[in-house]
Amino acid sequence: MKVLNVSNTIDAVTGGGEAERSFQMSKFLTQAGVECRVLTIDTGLDIERKSFLGEDRVIALPCLLRRFYVPKCSFSEINAIVKEADVIHLMGHWTILNALVYLAIRKQDKPYVVCPAGALPVFGRSKLFKRIYNFVIGKKIIRNASKCIAVTPDETSSFVPYGVKKDKVHVIPNGIAEADFLAEDNQCFRKKFGLGVRPFVLFVGRLNLIKGPDLLLKAFCEIKSQFSEVDLVFAGPDGGMLAALKCIANEGGVEDRVHFLGYLGGADKSHAYHAAEFLAIPSRQEAMSIVVLEAGVSGTPVLLTDQCGFNQLANMNGGWITPATVEGLRDGLSTVLSSPRQIPVAAENIKKYVGDNFPWGKIVQEYLKLYSSLVGGDKSVRHH
Repeated sequence: MKVLNVSNTIDAVTGGGEAERSFQMSKFLTQAGVECRVLTIDTGLDIERKSFLGEDRVIALPCLLRRFYVPKCSFSEINAIVKEADVIHLMGHWTILNALVYLAIRKQDKPYVVCPAGALPVFGRSKLFKRIYNFVIGKKIIRNASKCIAVTPDETSSFVPYGVKKDKVHVIPNGIAEADFLAEDNQCFRKKFGLGVRPFVLFVGRLNLIKGPDLLLKAFCEIKSQFSEVDLVFAGPDGGMLAALKCIANEGGVEDRVHFLGYLGGADKSHAYHAAEFLAIPSRQEAMSIVVLEAGVSGTPVLLTDQCGFNQLANMNGGWITPATVEGLRDGLSTVLSSPRQIPVAAENIKKYVGDNFPWGKIVQEYLKLYSSLVGGDKSVRHH
């Protein structure tokens, strides 16, 4: 079976959840015996990401316009790439690349699936562009898909305004590679980033509005006196809010207790999870937070908003759910920090839950079943 994964970016630094999902899924599909290729844009890609599937398996198109990730390519080039695939998997939604591939798919009448992973609502910046995109082609891409993929049951309702019937939507969650989060060296990590010995709450993600770092920081400022021994650590690239966050920290009198580490990858990221008391996820809107899985497989419990697609964590005592507001996060931080004995219990529960339900080796089998139903099966694929 030949699968073409189309993702606007697989850049580990700025690509966020879509990039990580595309990277990991493609890697594990290949391990399962699928002839997998990735079509993406070359912005920010290093040698590892360009070659992780082997020679010529990652097709990285030059970027003509960075603001909207406009690829520099001809339609005949896109058409030839699509022609080689048995099934095409479109990631995300608001991309020129998806639109070009969709046109080639329709021309050749190829089966394809779409996984927007929370991107369908018109939210955040460029709302006018998104409405125009949907009017011209976006709704057609979703509506005409052979199958649609939601990463949580709650996301299935997002497809309804696009004219998709619920029986056409399959729920396949994000996965996690446990081997990527085994590294643990608290002392080395703290020394490298100048964190001292104080306990800290961790945020991992881009510093932009949708991720809600401002909500978390303002909440932290409100409990600064009650929990004066605790720090707050932000690990993630600047998405336009770093300067504003530093101002909030200065005005709130916590600048010496708030640390901005920038993007963390590899062992540094694993070390951060293991060193933290718990992870805080203050997202304003998210389909299924990948950092929940990263923290969970590391044995780090999470405090997250009810907009992250993981409310079930509260039911199995693996985390704490709060409204996506300053007040909600303030109360959530206070609840967790006031009862430190809860933390190791939640850590054990979330580690087992994530390990049992979300390993990529298990998740890709769901993709294989879906792909096979569209192309009539393929005996060359190894099922584990």
